Amino acid sequence: MTRQRRVILEELRKNNIHPTADALYAMVRKRLPRVSLGTVYRNLEILTALGEIQTLEISGSQKRYDGIPHKHYHIRCVHCGRMDDAPIAPLNRIEDALYGSTVYTIMGHRLEFIGLCPQCSQNEEARRFAEQAFPIPADPA
Repeated sequence: MTRQRRVILEELRKNNIHPTADALYAMVRKRLPRVSLGTVYRNLEILTALGEIQTLEISGSQKRYDGIPHKHYHIRCVHCGRMDDAPIAPLNRIEDALYGSTVYTIMGHRLEFIGLCPQCSQNEEARRFAEQAFPIPADPA
């Protein structure tokens, strides 16, 4: 493990904010001022391949990185983009339900919950945005 890789991993695991590569680069530069953005990207790919971290690819947004390598779910704020770990265990039976009912070879699943973080929940503009972007369907009963 190179010094750069170790610092990148330490910064990623220091707090659980699921940063983008650019945000992580800014954090790493405080400790390694001469590190390049390319070095950070290369090491993130290596750490992902080694199973030390997860790369989170959320459609429509930049890749984010998670220092917790085991399978778990996430909650993302639709207004500010904050991402946290969801406090539930992975649902392995959901994969079992697909076996035999699809021609795909199931290799796993990712689940992301969406909502408003505690700060955005207090913001009237954020609540209006979320209600328009994700309207709650009327109860058919």
